[in-house]
Amino acid sequence: MNTWVVRVLRVVIGIALAGSVVVQAAMVALLWLDSDEAPTGIDVALTSIGVAGVVTLQVVAVCIWRLLTMVRRGTVFSPAAFRYVDLVVAAIGTASVLVFAVAVVARFANHATPGDEVAPGLVGLICGLALVVAGVALVVYVMRTLLAQAVSRDAEAQQLQSELDEVI
Repeated sequence: MNTWVVRVLRVVIGIALAGSVVVQAAMVALLWLDSDEAPTGIDVALTSIGVAGVVTLQVVAVCIWRLLTMVRRGTVFSPAAFRYVDLVVAAIGTASVLVFAVAVVARFANHATPGDEVAPGLVGLICGLALVVAGVALVVYVMRTLLAQAVSRDAEAQQLQSELDEVI
């Protein structure tokens, strides 16, 4: 992979990680500073889901950073890469559950405050988004399976090369 691309991607990941920390701190601070009275359960639930959602993005960013390091070293086709890809799949799966949790909170928010109802169609759209995010987790899992096949083929090629070297 082109080293320029890896450097640019690392800069983007670094900026995104720094921004995500600011967003997390701002979300929690604004929850208490922005409301006149104590935050409601819905406010706390949505803020918690938001902070946890940003954590899933941070996990993905750190794992991609580590995989980029492995690409640069030429060790990405090794069993060590599976740990990071598995974490990415788990983080995306968790994000899917968190998106669904937003739909659940929105559904119960309909009955909490009169005049502050959430349209049922919006709840359905959020559920659809949760399904799409779960689909992304499945796509990454398929990519993990392809990585496993590549690692297996690489090990097999190395074994065949060593046998050929012995014969020669």
